[in-house]
Amino acid sequence: MKNFFNYIFYVSLLVMGLSFTSCQDEFESLPDEDGQTESISSTSTTAKLIENTTANDGSFDNIVDAASCFSINFPYTVKVNGVSLTINDIEDLESIEELLDAVDNNEELLDIIFPITITLSDYSELTIDGIDGFEEMVEECVEGGEDDDIECIDFVYPITLYTFDLNNEATGNVTVESDMEFRLFFAGLDENDLISIDFPVTLELYDDTTVVVESNAELANAIENAKDLCDEDDDDDYNDDDFTQDELVDYLAGCPWLVKQVKRNDQDQTELYLDYVLNFEEDGSVSATDGEGNVYGGAWSTRETDFALLLDLEFESLEVFNMEWFIYEQGEGLVNLHVSDGNTIMLSKACDLVDDDPTTLREALKECSWIIKEIYNDGVDVKRLLGYEFNFMAEGVVTLSNGDVVSDGTWEVSTNAQGRLVMEITMGEEQSVSFVWPLSSLDDERLEFEITGTDYELVLERNCDDDENDGDVTWIRDLFSDTQWELALFSQNEDPLTDAYSDFTYEFNTDGTITVMDQDLLAISTGNWYVYRNSEGYLEMIIRFGSESNFYPLGNDYLIVEVVENRIELKHENEYDGYEHLVFEKK
Repeated sequence: MKNFFNYIFYVSLLVMGLSFTSCQDEFESLPDEDGQTESISSTSTTAKLIENTTANDGSFDNIVDAASCFSINFPYTVKVNGVSLTINDIEDLESIEELLDAVDNNEELLDIIFPITITLSDYSELTIDGIDGFEEMVEECVEGGEDDDIECIDFVYPITLYTFDLNNEATGNVTVESDMEFRLFFAGLDENDLISIDFPVTLELYDDTTVVVESNAELANAIENAKDLCDEDDDDDYNDDDFTQDELVDYLAGCPWLVKQVKRNDQDQTELYLDYVLNFEEDGSVSATDGEGNVYGGAWSTRETDFALLLDLEFESLEVFNMEWFIYEQGEGLVNLHVSDGNTIMLSKACDLVDDDPTTLREALKECSWIIKEIYNDGVDVKRLLGYEFNFMAEGVVTLSNGDVVSDGTWEVSTNAQGRLVMEITMGEEQSVSFVWPLSSLDDERLEFEITGTDYELVLERNCDDDENDGDVTWIRDLFSDTQWELALFSQNEDPLTDAYSDFTYEFNTDGTITVMDQDLLAISTGNWYVYRNSEGYLEMIIRFGSESNFYPLGNDYLIVEVVENRIELKHENEYDGYEHLVFEKK
C-alpha cells in the first residue's frame, strides 16, 4: 500500500509546488513536440485513474474507524476494553489488535476520544467533534470499508507535469514528489485545464516489480490492468491476515505447533488434545505428540479454491483432526481451522517452545531478576506473591524475595517427553511455585508457563535494573512514598465495593509496604506495593495483601490508567478475575 504516513505534516502543496509563469516565452518546450504524447483533460478517464492511484489510502486504520475512505490523523486516543491508548503511529495500532484479541467474547469495546482530525482521500482534513459526526462520515464510505483508491500499483517519483488552457497555451509546470503532491495538483485544476506528463514514467506493482510507460495510453492500461491484481484489504476485519497457498505451506512446515482448541460437531474436545504438538513436514507427513510423548502419524496437504485455502489432515488414529479445513486466520503466531460453526481447531506456533536448546531459556533466566506478574495454583490467584522476584543463579540455586522474606530452592531447565522446554522449581517454603512448568511463551521481556489441562499458570517479567532509569516509574514511586491516600473507587465486574474499603487510610511506605489504618489512624493490616513498566511498555502498580487479610480483594497487578499529583486510576482485567477498577486520592 502507499506510503501515506507523512501526510499529516502537509498543508496545501499546490501553491508551493506549481511554478506558473506570466509569459509564454518563459515556459519550457513541451516533451511531445513530435506529437507522440498527447495532453489529457482534468476530467478524463485517465485523469480519474491517476487520482484514484494517488488517493490517500485510509484502510490501514480500519481496526479503529472501519472506513477506508479516510484515515485518522496521529496522534489520537482510544479506549479499548477500558484501557486508554495513545496512537502515535502505525505500529501502535498493533496494541489495539492485541487487546481485542485478548477478549474471548463478542463484547469488544473500542471508543475514540474526540475531537479528532481525519484526512480524506483527496488529502483534505476535517475535524470531528463527536460520535454523531464520525458515524455520518463512516456511513458515507462504501459498505464494507471499500473505497475507490487503487493500491495495487504506485507511481515512482519525481514526475514532471505541464498544464495548458483550451487554446493549447502553456500555463505552467510542476514536479511532484509524492502521491499527495500529485493529488493536490489535480485538486487545483478546473475542467478547462489540460495536462501533459513528462514520459517515461515508472510505476511499481504490489509485488515490487516495476513497469515503464511511454504514453498516456500505456499509463491508463497499466493502471487499469493492475487495479484488481491484489487484495487491498479494505474491509474492517482486522483478523483476516491475507496469505497465499505457498505462504501457508512454508508457515506450517517452519515450526512445531501446539493445539489450543478442538471442537467437533459442537462438542468441545479441547481438554483431550490441549497442547498436543503437531509437526508438519515438507514431504507431506505430519505427526502429533501427546503429553506422554506418544506419537501419532498422518498426512497433510493444501489446496486453493476461488474463495478460500484448505488444509486436509488425515491421521491414522486421531480422527478428531481428520477433515479438510478452511483456513480462517493466519498470523500473530496462530492458525485457525474452521468448518461450519461446530468444527474448529486453533494452532499456536511453538518455534521457541519445542525441540529448542534449553540453554537459551537457561541463560535468559540467569541474566536478570524476574517479577511474578501472575500466578494461579489450581485456579486460585496467589495474589500474595505478585511482585515477588525470582533470582535464578548458577549451580541450580533460586531465591524468591519481596525485599524482606527470602525463600531458597532449586531450579533446572530441560525438555519433557514432547520435546517442550520446561522449568522445574523446587521450593519447600513456597509450594505454590514448586512445579515442572512447561514454557508456553518465550519473549525477551516476558516468560509464560502453563501446566497443560490445569489451572496452573506462571507469568514472569524481566526486571534488570528495577526501572531506576525510567523517569515515569521513579516519579510515581516518589509520589507515593511516605504518603497517605484514601480509596475513592473500588469495583469488581461493575459491582461497587467502594463503601467496604473507603473509610480507611492507606499509607504507602518507601520500603514498599502498605499500612492500612482505621479512622483513629491505628494500623489494622499491612500489604505491599510495587510500580514498574511491564513487558508491553505500560506502567503497572502491583498491590498485594496476605490471603488472611480483609483487604486481600484489593490485591492485583493493575494497569496505571491515569496519574496526577493527587489521584491515580488503576484497572485490571483477565479471564480469572474479570474486571477491576481502583482509584486512590491523596489525603
